[in-house]
Amino acid sequence: MTAPIRVLVADDQTMVREGLRMILDAQDDIEVVGEAGDGAAAIRETARHRPDVVLMDIRMPGMDGLQATERLLRGGTSARVLVLTTFGHDQYLYAAMRAGASGFLLKDSPRGQLIHAVRTVADGSALLDPVLTRRLIEEWVRRPPPAVGVPDTLRRLTARELEVFGELARGRSNAEIAATLVLSETTVKSHVAHVLEKLGLRDRIQAVVLGYECGLVRPGEGA
Repeated sequence: MTAPIRVLVADDQTMVREGLRMILDAQDDIEVVGEAGDGAAAIRETARHRPDVVLMDIRMPGMDGLQATERLLRGGTSARVLVLTTFGHDQYLYAAMRAGASGFLLKDSPRGQLIHAVRTVADGSALLDPVLTRRLIEEWVRRPPPAVGVPDTLRRLTARELEVFGELARGRSNAEIAATLVLSETTVKSHVAHVLEKLGLRDRIQAVVLGYECGLVRPGEGA
């Protein structure tokens, strides 16, 4: 039998933590192993319980969720961070993406979406709420156009790896990349691993961020 996904819930509101625990513990494949009321406690409890996923609220007193995410991932934790945010208070979302969080979900999302998000990031994939995706694209649209040409950051990639990175940054799956570039999925998987390693990226969602930052991908070009 597969071990359940171990989750740590970090939120400064006790009722919110209890509600999240109740939803997640009701799943056969998910187990809430600890709770934290602020960022500092989230770091301590992550070291203590070694969860697979940290469900992290951004706005908490003392050390907020953004600072906690940065410290956890800089410290080399194997846990995946799934950030919870409120629609009107997501100014830290972009910074959390750069810090390496693997998923982002609105607090008022349906319980089914929460459960799916936990399973998705635990599996090593990235997840971004569609509403937040639109807001981020709107922000990128307002930015000045990037410089023409391949950014220095990407010059360490081979020509084929650059093609794979372009598709990866558009949010496409390995199967979609394979179909577009006429490669096998095994070959694509190998290229993706090399790209992430060469660029020092934690996962696919950071590849999307870098693709938009350097201008290789423009809003509207996603999958």
